[in-house]
Amino acid sequence: MTTTDVTTTDMLIDRIKTHRVYDHPLYAHWAAAPPSPEVSGALFHQVQSFCASTRPAGEFPAALRGLGWDEQAMLIEEIVDSEAGHGPELATMAGHIVNRSGAQVFEDVYDTAAVEAWLKSQSDRLLSGLPGYDRETGLTRQAAAAIEVFRRRFSSDAETTVRNLGTALALEIISNQSLIPGEKRALVDAGHYKTDLDEPEMHYMAEHWGETGAEQQHEANVIRAVSSVMDETNGERIAQGVDDFLTSLCALWDVLDAALLTSGLRPTA
Repeated sequence: MTTTDVTTTDMLIDRIKTHRVYDHPLYAHWAAAPPSPEVSGALFHQVQSFCASTRPAGEFPAALRGLGWDEQAMLIEEIVDSEAGHGPELATMAGHIVNRSGAQVFEDVYDTAAVEAWLKSQSDRLLSGLPGYDRETGLTRQAAAAIEVFRRRFSSDAETTVRNLGTALALEIISNQSLIPGEKRALVDAGHYKTDLDEPEMHYMAEHWGETGAEQQHEANVIRAVSSVMDETNGERIAQGVDDFLTSLCALWDVLDAALLTSGLRPTA
């Protein structure tokens, strides 16, 4: 790839929206039939663990300021600040969906520790036979690799920081236009769980969904940040950050789809 291939944000956005992960079959398979409580638990543990890794800012804003990109640092910080508290809200939604999957597993879906412990136990039970599964964290090899992409936010060198911008761009576009709509289709629109966005247990989804949702603003912020600094000197590095995210998330979705939703897809190596 040459730098001239990635000189505009629009080119990168098109790259993201035409990647296989953008319209991954996992969402359609999830919406087609409700998984058992146990399968839902294992699935949510992997998704939750990955989502948690995307929230911390690490050294990313400070590193952006070190490059003289103060506005870009502020835009990233706005995203990070808006994600505060969303971990427990996602756990509550997961517990609520599990309870609507055919068994009253949780007496209190707001007991984050209890919900997360049960989700992990189901992941251990159903996924521990996969190559590279880590019982201590309950992570598939693919989840660990996807999380590792976001651990780079705790590095502050210039090359990594520029690459992190590309990863942030891909994260927010996929979250806003693929992940949240896909989850809404499976958890709400399909009707399996008889739930809607007005239920307090579904606040996580309500907070992120739609034109006034958090993800819409996150996407706008990161597009503005990338557009204002990308040029021929850094376009290739930003594009590499985009690819890091797309490749790792696609591998995670592939293995979860194949192992839990019985789609028959071959997990990405």
